[in-house]
Amino acid sequence: MLTGGVEGNPARVPLPRDVEGNPARVPLPTGVLPDHELRAAVEGGWISARAPLADAQFQPASLDLRLGSVAYQLRASFLPYRESVQDRLDAGDGDLVIDRLSLAEGATLQRGSVYLVPLQESLALPPGMRGRSNPKSTTGRLDIFTRVITDRTPRFDEIAAGYRGGLYLEVSPQSFPVRVHAGASLNQLRLLVGESAAPDTALRDLYAGSPLLYDDDDRPVPLERAVFNDGLCMGVDLSGRTTGGIVGYRAHPNPPAVDLTRVGHYDPAEFWEPIKRPGRDAYILEANRFYILVSKERIRVPPDYAAEMVVYDAGAGEIRTHYAGFFDPGFGFGDGSVLGTKVVMEVRAREVPFLVYDGQISFKVWFERLRSRPARVYGVGLGSSYQHQTLSLSKHFRAPGP
Repeated sequence: MLTGGVEGNPARVPLPRDVEGNPARVPLPTGVLPDHELRAAVEGGWISARAPLADAQFQPASLDLRLGSVAYQLRASFLPYRESVQDRLDAGDGDLVIDRLSLAEGATLQRGSVYLVPLQESLALPPGMRGRSNPKSTTGRLDIFTRVITDRTPRFDEIAAGYRGGLYLEVSPQSFPVRVHAGASLNQLRLLVGESAAPDTALRDLYAGSPLLYDDDDRPVPLERAVFNDGLCMGVDLSGRTTGGIVGYRAHPNPPAVDLTRVGHYDPAEFWEPIKRPGRDAYILEANRFYILVSKERIRVPPDYAAEMVVYDAGAGEIRTHYAGFFDPGFGFGDGSVLGTKVVMEVRAREVPFLVYDGQISFKVWFERLRSRPARVYGVGLGSSYQHQTLSLSKHFRAPGP
């Protein structure tokens, strides 16, 4: 369990306080809070929880959020607008709540249904500090649509500066029924101050000093071939070159349920159809089907940065490729010896079938500067499940056979 601090961490940056020990109302350093500052935020009361936070919840630049003990099945998704979330639930507007499920012993959430779960963590942020949430990688790969809601908010997944109150997670399984328990983590939270995103000019300079993209032969993608468009653009790999001729997986239409506590348990053939390399360099995504694909390039995230996968351009095609988008500092970088890691893409074509080509730009990556270097980086001193991934399903499935 969390006992406070990181032993032997000389880079610890204390959070500002006034003479009475309260969070100080002074300008805060800009950027994303790294792990040791998130721990300090807990000690300072900016992050609190119904149960003590576990050490494993602290990632290099984010905090895993945990499900509470109850889930409300809803008629529809909603935003609370000018009310608290609980007031909206209690008001029963149009009989919003269908059922109330206990997660203490676990419950199965059905495909296509919408659930709202009060999270165990809550916030009391200082002025100027805001938050942003994103599904965890495993959540995205299971096609579980999730987003955080806060009181009196007009937006999902964005937590207003100075917010004080509870956190709620909307959960809607799309491809598989999923069994979840109280304490499970489906989402992550980042805290940040000021303008943290690296503009394209700064991103080019960073790339020029140390390439951020590599190919499958461990060669850096030259700067002149890198595409910057309010972030670093990346494409889709349909070659099957490093994956035995398999370019992706498509979810079966009527699969069994997945228990999120079972790791390496399920036969992927019951849930997924492998997609063989197409005869040409293109593949048609069926409308409203869920796919797991992989990026053409391998990306590196230096330890002083965090990154996030975002939509490339809605005008470039109606496909969603960023269900789970946080990349930790050190992803594809480690101690400097890792020459990039593939990005697994959770993809759904909207409304109509969509033809994608090998190498076609499908998403982009924002880079954000940290306020200070984290105590631990991805792939160094951490259980980093996806540091050397290629095309891979979530951890609940056994490795596919040949």
